Amino acid sequence: MQQESVLREPLILGDKTYHQITEDVCAPVEGKANKYWYIVFTLSVIVALWGVGCILYTIGRGIGTWGLNTTVDWAWDITNFVWWVGIGHAGTLISAVLLLFRQKWRMAINRSAEAMTIFAVMMAALFPGIHMGRIWMGYWVFPLTNTYGSLWVNFNSPLLWDVFAISTYFSVSLVFWYIGLIPDFATIRDRAVKPIQKMAYSTLSFGWTGDVKAWIRFEEVSLVLAGLATPLVFSVHSIVSMDFATSVVPGWHTTIFPPYFVAGAIFSGFAMVMTLLIIARKVLSLESYITIKHVEYMNIVIVITGSMVGVAYLSELFISWYSGVEYEGYAFLNRATGPYWWAYWSMMTCNVVTPQLFWFKKIRTSLVASFILSIFVNIGMWFERFVIIVTSLHRDYMPSNWSMFHPTFVDIGIFLGTIGIFFTLFLLFSRFFPVLALNELKSILKSSGDNYKNNGTHE
Repeated sequence: MQQESVLREPLILGDKTYHQITEDVCAPVEGKANKYWYIVFTLSVIVALWGVGCILYTIGRGIGTWGLNTTVDWAWDITNFVWWVGIGHAGTLISAVLLLFRQKWRMAINRSAEAMTIFAVMMAALFPGIHMGRIWMGYWVFPLTNTYGSLWVNFNSPLLWDVFAISTYFSVSLVFWYIGLIPDFATIRDRAVKPIQKMAYSTLSFGWTGDVKAWIRFEEVSLVLAGLATPLVFSVHSIVSMDFATSVVPGWHTTIFPPYFVAGAIFSGFAMVMTLLIIARKVLSLESYITIKHVEYMNIVIVITGSMVGVAYLSELFISWYSGVEYEGYAFLNRATGPYWWAYWSMMTCNVVTPQLFWFKKIRTSLVASFILSIFVNIGMWFERFVIIVTSLHRDYMPSNWSMFHPTFVDIGIFLGTIGIFFTLFLLFSRFFPVLALNELKSILKSSGDNYKNNGTHE
């Protein structure tokens, strides 16, 4: 067995045994949900239904219900799309990259992070479809065989890159997430008493036996999928950023976008993981497994990626000045001092200033401070997407084309609705699926468990 330094803080707190871990992780699935779960679930469903109503209204009446105009033809829809794609990055990063580096602290948070990835990408996929206006013509963006006459020009749309990138990313992430769940489904199957529950989890577990051969193959498949998923973390958001970088719009036409978007995606993704896990550890009584140390590790990643994003912001300002291009310089001056100055400075405050508070150990080990700052980061990242998209478009080369974007109740409703759908899906996941990687937690008990580290023995 691998021995771990006593100086390292334990990752599993309390006097836990293998059986106790099973009981604690399976309790939310097998038992009844508490009142907090029902309260949050009810609120999420209400907001989700409002969003679905706004989406149906948009499909029925057209995208004229949004605040778009002839100048700002991309606004909240694409802002929300890029924001959700960014949030979906952390799950695969935590699971795949940290698995390849054999980081033990991923064990308690990877399952929730992977689920968050799946649901966030689903929310992102809604927006390009809605943005088409006529959603029933959505099959035009797919590479179907040429059986309907001449080739469709829609296939040349840059958004098609996103279709390929995100569908690949979603597929690999879904398989990775599900493969990891199979041993845990088998554990719940073996413990199930109700016939329907036993049948459901038997189907989901794919006849898992738990013998040595099965575990060897499980490990091999996990490593292969992690190796496939790791490049996708960097490729997907690079492709999303090229939707902007390949244009000639001042503020978009820049080569810094791919690494800048990837760093921002990891930044916002970890913040959302933080928000969800701090709630989950309290509601599901998982304080012994999602510890302060896990929160601190995630805060360290947030402060590193936040600093990278801050450097990217300053680089953009320097390049716009150094280029000597009048239009490029004005685009950034307009961001900081124009009509949307409040969005720009909200972005700078939330994304550059706020994460630097995590340099202080007292703050990065505080659950309340971490929760509040993670929300600030997500707000800041949304403003970043808004600033990039709207402020670059609303003042074109010709002053006669200048106009302002004002969101309608439909814009706001669809955005809040996707947040409601996201939380509804996550709450259902926490109710029927094990939130923690049960069998992976057991693998680190004797090396990182509190009782084993303190006693130096295992009974």
